[in-house]
Amino acid sequence: MERPKARGREIVLETDRLVLRPWRVSEAAVQREMWTERDPRVPPHRRIDVAGRPTVEEIEGWIRSVPRSDSLGLPAVERKGSGDVVGYCGLIANRQGPDDEPELAFELLRRFWGQGYATEAAQAVLGWARMSGYRRLWATVRDWNAASRGVLAKLGFVETGRIEPDEIHGDTLYLMKQL
Repeated sequence: MERPKARGREIVLETDRLVLRPWRVSEAAVQREMWTERDPRVPPHRRIDVAGRPTVEEIEGWIRSVPRSDSLGLPAVERKGSGDVVGYCGLIANRQGPDDEPELAFELLRRFWGQGYATEAAQAVLGWARMSGYRRLWATVRDWNAASRGVLAKLGFVETGRIEPDEIHGDTLYLMKQL
């Protein structure tokens, strides 16, 4: 992985095949496509609702509202050469733990699954987190999400034994990685 680059105050990470960078408003349809592809076991607040929301226009507004800063957030994952945005990968606030131990989050469009992009993007994020002084990261994943669990295992995340039961959407597993 190359060293993170700053464009103004924005963080850009690069790997051999990918660029992780802030979302562009013109890419709102990509985010919406991810919403439409989500497994039906994903909680309703993270899927398209019966009224068709969120709309592309609403997602455009979300992208516009994200402050450009020196924090990583959830950048777009773009394939070098083609410029295709395949998903996102980054860090979110850890709602269940210390502020200085964020949570790794990633999601890719289905047509890009199984090509190693999630692992590659997450490795770049882990490198950035390490260089930024984070000592530990967390991840949560539904027990039925074997693909994401596999990515997290490749990255060295270990299950903590903490499980949040959910008979409707599947139990949430808590994983952790020392950096």
